[in-house]
Amino acid sequence: QVQLVESGGGLVQPGDSLRLSCAASGRSRVFDMGWFRQAPGKEREFVAARNWYDGNTQYTDSVKGRFTISKDDAYNTVYLQMNSLKPEDTAIYYCAAKSVPSVLTTTPETYDSWGQGTQVTVSP
Repeated sequence: QVQLVESGGGLVQPGDSLRLSCAASGRSRVFDMGWFRQAPGKEREFVAARNWYDGNTQYTDSVKGRFTISKDDAYNTVYLQMNSLKPEDTAIYYCAAKSVPSVLTTTPETYDSWGQGTQVTVSP
């Protein structure tokens, strides 16, 4: 498995930006990495994913044009740049990784490693 450590959450106002980081370590190879979020009383939902090697990305419709997933090979880190944040983006954000090759997926069950989560709160 892969160990994942997230950072970068916080309290911001609507329209602000945040960048979440997810550092990956461990012996297993990483093929895809994704970001999910879970708001109080709601199920965990897909936000964005990126193939580690070919750069393919996928986003949920509500964040397209506002969020960008990227990676830094030197630091084995994936980022989620979040711009134009809205109150409905408030949630705990989780980083996830897949250690087996497959097509990009959006369901939590297809990811085998998870970070501890970081809180993002967007409030006036």
